[in-house]
Amino acid sequence: MGGELVDALFGARGSPMAGTGAPAYPPEMHLLTVVGARPQFIKLAPFSAEARRRGHRETILHTGQHYDEGMSARFFDELGIPEPDVNLQVGSGSHGAMTARALEGIEAEIARRKPDVVVVFGDTNSTLAGALAAAKLGVRSAHVEAGLRSFDRSMPEEINRIVADHCCDLLLAPNEAARRNLEGEGLGAKAVVTGDIMVDALFAARDRARPAGEVLAGLGVAPGPFCLLTVHRAANTDDPSRLAGILAGLSGAGTAVFPVHPRTRAAMAATGVSLPANVQAVEPLGYLDTVSLAREATAVVTDSGGLQKEAYLLETPCVTLRDNTEWTETLELGWNVLVGASTGAIRAAIARPPRGETHPPVYGDGHAAERILAAIEGLA
Repeated sequence: MGGELVDALFGARGSPMAGTGAPAYPPEMHLLTVVGARPQFIKLAPFSAEARRRGHRETILHTGQHYDEGMSARFFDELGIPEPDVNLQVGSGSHGAMTARALEGIEAEIARRKPDVVVVFGDTNSTLAGALAAAKLGVRSAHVEAGLRSFDRSMPEEINRIVADHCCDLLLAPNEAARRNLEGEGLGAKAVVTGDIMVDALFAARDRARPAGEVLAGLGVAPGPFCLLTVHRAANTDDPSRLAGILAGLSGAGTAVFPVHPRTRAAMAATGVSLPANVQAVEPLGYLDTVSLAREATAVVTDSGGLQKEAYLLETPCVTLRDNTEWTETLELGWNVLVGASTGAIRAAIARPPRGETHPPVYGDGHAAERILAAIEGLA
C-alpha cells in the first residue's frame, strides 16, 4: 500500500525536464537508500516515488536511529513510504556507539545485497555511517543535500556532512550556496545543483494537511494565535541552563504548542526544568500536522534544521534556537533570526517575528527528485 500512496502523492506532477513522449531512462539500477531520522523519511518519500517511476529497484535501510513510533513509523505511514527492507534498530546512545552500530550493519547489507549505488540523505549519524560503509567497500554513493555548512565544527551534524561529502562520489547540492561550499573544499567536480527535495515533499504535504484549528482541537489546545516550538538538539537539551533559558524565553509569549521530542522529555525529567504556563506540551506530531501548524503559526521557534527551511517555504517567520544555521538564505532574506538560548532575545523575536520583504524560491521548484535521479543515473 505504501508504494501506491507515495506514487499518488509525488508521481502525478509533470516533469519540467521531460520532453514529448514517454521519457527514456537508463537500465534498472539497484539503489540502497539509508535513512534513520525524521528529516530523512521526508526526503525519502519523493525520492522513492521517482526511483520507481523510472524503473529502478530500491532497498530501504532504516538504521533505527529514530525508533520511537511518533518519530519513525508514523512518518512512513503518512508519507506512504514502503516498509523498510532492513531495520538495524540502532536506537539511542553516544554518537560513537550509534555510528559504529550503523556502520557495521550497513556494511553487512551492502556486502549482501550488492547495490549499484548507496544513497544517503542529510547530516545524521546514519548519513555518516552510510557514506563511510560505501566508500570502504568501493561502492558508488550519492549524498542528497550535500554542501550545507554552518561552519561550526562543534556541531556533530557539521562533521557528519563534511565527511559524507568527502566520501561520496556524487554530491547533490540543494542550491548554489551549497555548490560553492563544495567547490571551496575541492569537491566541485562531483557536485550537481538539483534544488531541495524537501520542497517536493512539502508541496505535496501542504495540499493534504488539515486546517490548524482541527489539529489544535485534537490536541486540546484552545483556538487562537499560537507559535510552534520544537527543541531537540543535544546542545540545548543536555545543557540545563540553555534549556531553562529557552523555556523562560517563551514565558508570557502567548500560546506555544510544544511537541516534545523524547530526548527533550527525558532531559526535562532529569533536571527538573518545568514549562511556563503558556507552553502546552503535546506528543510528537506526524509530518502533515507539523506542516499544518507551521503554516498557520505566528512564528516557528525551533532548533531544527529542516523546520527552519519548512517555515521559510510556508512564509512563516522563524526564530532559531541556535547560534548558527546552514540555511543562511533564510537569515539573509529576513525570514529567520538566530537567538541561541538567550531568554531576552527569544522574547524579543517572538514579540516581533522576522518577516522578509521578498520571498524568492531559493530552494527550487518542487522537482528536485527528478534531477537527483537523473544525476544518479549518470553514475551508471
